[in-house]
Amino acid sequence: MASESKSFPSTVLSRTEAVSPATAWLQIAVAYFFIMAAVWTPDGPLKLAWMSLAAVCILLFTASGRYSIRELGIGMPPAAGTVRILTAGVVMAAAVPLIAMLLHTNLGPVRPLSWHGAWQYFIWALLQQFILQSFFYLRFESLLGSRRAVVITAAVFAAAHIPSPVLTCATFLGGLFFCEMFRRYRNICPLGAVHALLGVMVATSFSDAILHHMHVGIGYLSFHP
Repeated sequence: MASESKSFPSTVLSRTEAVSPATAWLQIAVAYFFIMAAVWTPDGPLKLAWMSLAAVCILLFTASGRYSIRELGIGMPPAAGTVRILTAGVVMAAAVPLIAMLLHTNLGPVRPLSWHGAWQYFIWALLQQFILQSFFYLRFESLLGSRRAVVITAAVFAAAHIPSPVLTCATFLGGLFFCEMFRRYRNICPLGAVHALLGVMVATSFSDAILHHMHVGIGYLSFHP
């Protein structure tokens, strides 16, 4: 796998040693099932149970794998890679309101976003990057190769945001960027920051009549302003 990415050449432990193919597929299926069950379950104890099961499984599967801290992307961010990721993130964030205007999405007011909500979203964005990169991407990489894993992981990420048209499209395009940057630089910290920035820009650029409070799954369909 290391030969596919010139930006991350020093992997000592092979992917098949870290997680066997059969185990990787099983872990992906179980974790994604619980995530999608939570997405498509109305708010309440059952939804909380699905979310808890997803979190526990991902943590246990990650702990049982033999990936290093560097492979998981939770070590010290690389300076050069961080600058490139953040610069690209700022450029993409600046383009979001322009895209919203071009798509004529001004169908009503946007949802107000407080500083408290923004910080909470930053933490959630970082957790999403851990799930997306440190869990799903690494396993798809072991099964399909690093370049194919970029596309597949982005598609999996986008599917979890159906049926929101804005978020499904945004997360697929964003997922391609996040996964490619992780493939090159192996760190989720700058990716979490860019994810949060883009999420805030989407929330404050597109009408809440379209975003439905950024809900996905059953929450999007059952939304009432």
